[in-house]
Amino acid sequence: MEVKITTENFESYKNGELPLVVDLWATWCGPCRMVGPIISELANDYDGKIVVGKCDVEENEDIAMDFGVRNIPTILFFKNGQLVDKFVGAAPKEVLDEKFKALL
Repeated sequence: MEVKITTENFESYKNGELPLVVDLWATWCGPCRMVGPIISELANDYDGKIVVGKCDVEENEDIAMDFGVRNIPTILFFKNGQLVDKFVGAAPKEVLDEKFKALL
């Protein structure tokens, strides 16, 4: 399942029953456009097991600031409401899939 993460709904997803992966991105970011479709594929692959959210840093800069995000794309991995992993930059699907598997 892929959802739009905003300042208003972030806490409820972060503290939800399923692990959460948040892709922090921006429309002007080239590497973000490369990673975006991979994240969407993984959202489908892990549907019902992991919630995957997209968070536009231009619209929700407070989330990026709270987690010290200085470069995008940055992917945050939450389990039981806690940040357990962070990945910065573009990567192939296989690398990101391993990160998703580690959340389960």
